Amino acid sequence: MNSNQYIKERLDAQISWYDTKSIHNHKVYKSLCIIEIVAAAFVPFTSGIATGLETYVSLMFIITGILGISISIIAGILSLGKYQEKWIEYRTTSESLKKEKYLYLTENYPYNEDNSFRMLVQRIEGLISKENTNWSNYSYEEEKSEELQMNKI
Repeated sequence: MNSNQYIKERLDAQISWYDTKSIHNHKVYKSLCIIEIVAAAFVPFTSGIATGLETYVSLMFIITGILGISISIIAGILSLGKYQEKWIEYRTTSESLKKEKYLYLTENYPYNEDNSFRMLVQRIEGLISKENTNWSNYSYEEEKSEELQMNKI
């Protein structure tokens, strides 16, 4: 495989993958946070209305309860999904891959030596491997956390 093939088939594909995943996690994180903030803002509002409109007291208490439950569920989803962490990690990896690509294409340090293609491959695969290791660690931590929770029950 030559450098053009590697850049097109491996490097550009990985940059695209990390970029897409970063954008997705960013959108999910921001969307859930906005919903959580809006729901939290409505809790005092619905509580206040409940005391002022006696005919709708039961309905307002139900709505307030639903808002509280929604806030808890969203907080749990954000915590379990680790959307903010993934967004930042994927963005960092994508930008690091782009940096290496542009340094290589412009023959800037450290790619101004004879073995620059080999060095590019090693550094790119190292970045990808590091990200895969981080993912494995997340999965392991989640499994351990679930085991601890089950043992408490």
